[in-house]
Amino acid sequence: MGRSLGVVAAVAALMSVGAVSASAAKVTTRGSVEQVQVTGAKQGARLALTNARGKTVATQKAGPLGGAVFRHVAPGQGYRINKGRAVTVLPDRSAPPSTKGYDQKIPSSGYGYLTTRDGTQLAVAVRLPAGAKPPYPTLVEYSGYGYADPAGGESSIAQIAQLLGYAVVDVNMRGTGCSGGAFDYFEPLQGLDGYDVVETVARQPWALHHKVGMMGISYGGISQLFVAATRPPSLSAITPLSVIDNTQTTLYPGGMLNTGFALSWAKDRVHDAKAASKTGGQGWALKRIQGGDKTCKANQDLHPEAVDLLAKTAANDHYVPSVADPLSPITFVDKITAPTFLACQFTDEQTGGHCPALADRFTGTKRKWFTFANGLHIDSLDPATFTRWYDFLELYVAQRAPNLPPALKSLAPTVFQSAMGIGGLTLPADPLQGLPSYQAALDAFNASPQVRILFDNGAGGPGPNAPGPGFEQSFPRFPLPGTRAQSWPLGSGDFTWSKTSRPANSFTGNTASGSNGLWTATPSYHWTQPPAGAVASWVTDALPATTTVVGAGKVTAAIKASVPDVDLQATISEVRPDGQETYVQSGWLRASDRKLDPKKSTALAPVLSLRAADLQPLPKGKYTDITIPLYYEGHAYRAGSRIRVTLGPPRGDQPVWAFADTQPKSGSAAVSVKDATLTLPAVDGIAVPTALPACPALRGEPCR
Repeated sequence: MGRSLGVVAAVAALMSVGAVSASAAKVTTRGSVEQVQVTGAKQGARLALTNARGKTVATQKAGPLGGAVFRHVAPGQGYRINKGRAVTVLPDRSAPPSTKGYDQKIPSSGYGYLTTRDGTQLAVAVRLPAGAKPPYPTLVEYSGYGYADPAGGESSIAQIAQLLGYAVVDVNMRGTGCSGGAFDYFEPLQGLDGYDVVETVARQPWALHHKVGMMGISYGGISQLFVAATRPPSLSAITPLSVIDNTQTTLYPGGMLNTGFALSWAKDRVHDAKAASKTGGQGWALKRIQGGDKTCKANQDLHPEAVDLLAKTAANDHYVPSVADPLSPITFVDKITAPTFLACQFTDEQTGGHCPALADRFTGTKRKWFTFANGLHIDSLDPATFTRWYDFLELYVAQRAPNLPPALKSLAPTVFQSAMGIGGLTLPADPLQGLPSYQAALDAFNASPQVRILFDNGAGGPGPNAPGPGFEQSFPRFPLPGTRAQSWPLGSGDFTWSKTSRPANSFTGNTASGSNGLWTATPSYHWTQPPAGAVASWVTDALPATTTVVGAGKVTAAIKASVPDVDLQATISEVRPDGQETYVQSGWLRASDRKLDPKKSTALAPVLSLRAADLQPLPKGKYTDITIPLYYEGHAYRAGSRIRVTLGPPRGDQPVWAFADTQPKSGSAAVSVKDATLTLPAVDGIAVPTALPACPALRGEPCR
């Protein structure tokens, strides 16, 4: 499929692929990064892995398609399966054993395969800009979704980049679709595969400057952080959109399993990692196999050896640093040296509002820009953010002055209608476009502040809830200069904790655009007042002046409960002078997980330990101090408004998130609260030039 036989042979030799035995010529073993992989064995056959001294270090049985993956193998030479030929296990390091494999050719257009350092073949689809001639500015989009599907990538934004004049190489991660290998959620191999993809694509004759950037939203955004941390020399820039800071803050907020979006996403990954069939795997891969793609068929052999992501999730319900740190971008984004443009939303219904925690961890590069706004998962592509994203790509990947042709500008309403289900959206004026030279535009962009906050997103569009900030401000860093702790004492309260007294979710429609979709101007919110006695609720005095809050914050209190453990949600809302109420943000806590991590916590951004060793039940009959960390917000509370704090069971106020597995598991509990206090990161000096938004108007913030 477009690779020379010489290159394939060279890669295979590097990776020490050999026959297990002369009597079983079809059974092969391959050394990989801290792994040994076997294919072609008989289902159920016993496979013994021995080291250079002949000692058996692991055994397992071949899977249903004759494959096996031995994981966590120490790097070294002389490993054998069933006394077959020796193979070498590679260390987890960015630099490959040889760069010769990067000289392989992949298709200059269309579908094909790319071979990584361990000989695994990844499915790729090269999508070209219409009417352009090579070389093209080139972007890589990389995830476990069906990106390489020749009919069009699942959840891909390649078509947008193509319209802008970019070639896009869509790549399926190992163990998904038609790619070989076995899937594990962001194991080191996936990052190194990304390194190999970047270096291979950059060497293609049609890749402009022999450098490539990366793009993608959500899964395709998160993957960029993992790949960029390996520092591929040919990576020009990354543009991660709608990403996480930490697996735990999406999967186990406050120590509670997110049985809504996070768990369903994990289930989808388990399904997609299966070998392509009528009952599992990715449908486009099955079509390829049925159409005669022998490479895709052969690449399924290791798919059944995927790590069970659901079992892994259950086994790591508390923070185990050796497991969780490598999966949490906040622990490694300091390694990223590539120029970075990152955007995310405080009220993202999928990944959650914790992405801004990454901003001050990007210490490896001075070329970094962050855009934060209230809004939804799709809003990383809203017009105001899209324009800045386009400028960044033009300057750092294409290396040309950003000047979007009028014909493409005229397509903006159609593109946004398709992506967001909202008509009438146009691109805002861009001061960089029209500057006399590339250098002038680059200098102007580089001089722009690193942090941009879009306030009141939804109040500045063509209509209520249409993307567009009411106003925006930029700052040199995050947390913002001038941030201070502002506290409001709340007092005491009592409530009866009950599963039956809370709605499962505040949103009743679809997550995407369309009728009753969340990504529309008329989402089907069902944000209701809690029943009497179901929560404790406090309202501050009216604010004497507009108070702008940007950051995390916390709710502290002392609680006493009739049970040893109880799950809690704190919700912050603005009760406006007109009596209407706008949702702003929430935070979560399982009371037994209340211990804070003193090394990671700050006064305005507390971080829970979430380690099993720190679990502590509530003492019977005594008040216990708790801190509920709030997720990030960027909100201007207008003068005359009051801030409401609602404390009770998880209520599903964050759309698509759900908490079915709560403490206590059954029945009800009496909860008493005293000395409750709200602390928020107020920022002085932010001028708020706009009036109170309509109700509803703000993206991701329902109003009642």
